[in-house]
Parts: sequence; structure tokens; C-alpha cells
Amino acid sequence: MILREFADSDAETIIKWTGSEREFRLWCADRYENYPISAADMTAMYAECGKTGAFFPMTAVEEDIVGHLILRYTDEKHETVRFGFVIVDNAVRGSGRGRKMLELAKEYAVKVLNARKLILGVFDVNTAALSCYKSVGFTETGCDDEAFEVLGESWKCIELECVV
Repeated sequence: MILREFADSDAETIIKWTGSEREFRLWCADRYENYPISAADMTAMYAECGKTGAFFPMTAVEEDIVGHLILRYTDEKHETVRFGFVIVDNAVRGSGRGRKMLELAKEYAVKVLNARKLILGVFDVNTAALSCYKSVGFTETGCDDEAFEVLGESWKCIELECVV
């Protein structure tokens, strides 16, 4: 597996991995107003976020695209990098590819972005993702008090970090 910069042509594949609105919201929370989104919606958001110089969408590739995530600085000193929009192809979930992608992303964040701390958030109902994050060295630092209301469910966001 390699981790490379996101290409606009990746969007069509990635958006297909969120087959229901629930899965979509687990992936992006409320960062997109409407469901479903198009590839153009994704590329437009990434183009806008990319103007900051602090936003780095990445794609994991084997023979085909198998995963995706974004990295972004959260502080002025560019020492803290937040992972987001983490997703792997439904066909390879549970195979260790998510873990491998996260390891590559951690390496990129440290070696290329010079991160000293990595952070991310995951909904408490997304137990598979939480387990995956912990398997690559993230530890829980707390839980948001406010719940995120989705399709009649109430989700809490668990914050995690990895000091490098």
C-alpha cells in the first residue's frame, strides 16, 4: 500500500463507500450539509479547504483505491495534525488495511508535516473505527458533552491523540 495525495478523480470511488446516510454521517458528521454528495461536492470542499495551506487529503492505493483520509493542521505552529474523513473501501474493511493506512498517515504527518501530536475524533457508536485507532497508538483524551443527533440516534464524539 502507498499513501499519495488525493486526486479529484478519486472522489467518485470514495463517495460510493458511504452506502447509507448513517454511514455517511459516521464518516463526515455534519461537514456536508446534504446527503448524498457528488464527487463535485467533495472536490469543491477540498479545493476550498486547500486554500489554507493547512489541509492535506490523502488516498491509500494498492492496485485500486482502498482508503482515504485528510490531515490538517489545527494550530498556528503547525505541530498538531488532526486526522479526519477516515474511510476504507467496504470490500476491505476488517482486513487490516485501515490500520496500515493510518500507520502510513502517521509517518507522513511526522516526517513530512513535522507533527508532534496527532488528534482525531470518532463517534462512540463507531466501535470498529475506535478499535482501529487504538491499535495504531491513539489514546482517548475525553468525550464531547454535546451529543450529535443523527437519524433519531444520539452520538458522542470521543477525542483521541497520539504524541509522536
